[in-house]
Amino acid sequence: MPNKPLHRISVRRKPGEPRRGWLTAGDRAIPVALGRGGIRANKREGDGGTPRGVFRLVRLWWRADRHPRPQTFLPVRAIGPRDGWCEDPSDRRYNRHVDVPEGSTADRLARKDALYDFIIEIDHNTRPRIAGRGSAVFIHIAREKFAPTAGCVALTMPELRRLLARVGPRTSLVVN
Repeated sequence: MPNKPLHRISVRRKPGEPRRGWLTAGDRAIPVALGRGGIRANKREGDGGTPRGVFRLVRLWWRADRHPRPQTFLPVRAIGPRDGWCEDPSDRRYNRHVDVPEGSTADRLARKDALYDFIIEIDHNTRPRIAGRGSAVFIHIAREKFAPTAGCVALTMPELRRLLARVGPRTSLVVN
């Protein structure tokens, strides 16, 4: 692992393909999937947009039941079966981690597929948190063929693991 985390990573859309992009981390340019709504300056819940802006990386959530703990400078939290994220703008816990009871239809972090095996939580819409301005915007594993996300930035698992070793809580994510 490098001695210090990167100060900045950036994401920009791929010319002519608003749902695809490039994440630049140091001297590496990594292909990514973006939201089905492309990059949006005025992000709204459900619009499929990846928010434009400058964000901090908060923590890594990871599936400890599937993978060894990755090397990273970020705080790390294992994903349990009841971990979820509130995406309901009318709920006071909107855009926060929640405990999801059995039988609930809320968005669970412990998915059957591998998309959320590693999730970098970012501070989009957290201070202040505004209902309807977007929730659960993460950096996570991409679907096959880089299919668009619901607003997240997604990359291959090998690239995400390499990125994790180079980022920390003082790394800025610039999306433009």
